[in-house]
Amino acid sequence: MKIIVCIKQVPDTTNVRINPETNTLVREGVESIINPFDTYAIEEGMRIREQLGDDSRVIALSMGPKQAESALREAIALGIDEAILLNDRAFAGSDTWATSLALAAAIKKIGDYGVILCGKQAIDGDTAQVGPGIAVHLGIPQITFVRKIEQITDKKIRAERLMEDGYQVIESRLPVLLTVVKEINEPRLPSLKGKMRAKKAEVPTWTAADAGVDPSDVGLNGSTTMVNRIFTPERRSEGRMLEGEAPDMVEELISELENSKLI
Repeated sequence: MKIIVCIKQVPDTTNVRINPETNTLVREGVESIINPFDTYAIEEGMRIREQLGDDSRVIALSMGPKQAESALREAIALGIDEAILLNDRAFAGSDTWATSLALAAAIKKIGDYGVILCGKQAIDGDTAQVGPGIAVHLGIPQITFVRKIEQITDKKIRAERLMEDGYQVIESRLPVLLTVVKEINEPRLPSLKGKMRAKKAEVPTWTAADAGVDPSDVGLNGSTTMVNRIFTPERRSEGRMLEGEAPDMVEELISELENSKLI
């Protein structure tokens, strides 16, 4: 069985730049890291492989610019078996819908998957939509915010889903998509042997055509949402407390937001 871990390379939070023309993050030439939540997905993928046996393989999949290959090599250094990069100018500017569509198409091509793992969200977008979107495109069950896998076989899984006031125990058939939270495990560090293997590993690059994706369905043109404006808010030290009855304070707050052009 194949265990697929979808990871994303994100800009380091201390070095974020925005393209004012496209309203997208500038990724080329920016110091980047593996999305922190995805490191827990990587670790859990390897733990599932260890539990299910030698016939299982863990494959890391990422969509992004050529530099995202470094994130996949880092995943290999951690113990992932193989990695695939989706890279095509057609993917540029994809929103969560288009991104999940492209990743789902690649997963279909990989085939024979039992578990798909994603971090609960990416720190650059914080939407938590790509993982569930992949499940929808593939037509498979999903369990989000997984904090523990209680049991897994080649046919079904039972997992604990983190809630605000506790947790749910959910059982599902395979294949299934899981999004995981940091409470699920403690990611391991790369070994020297893993680093050496990562340097030599072949990381194939798939274009939209390779993945069987229509270019018109991805990128800015294929995205179902559009960002009208994106900006870094000015740092403000002062604040103002609103007083009075709730309806009056709501009206005053809306007026303040409109005057500041935040809505």
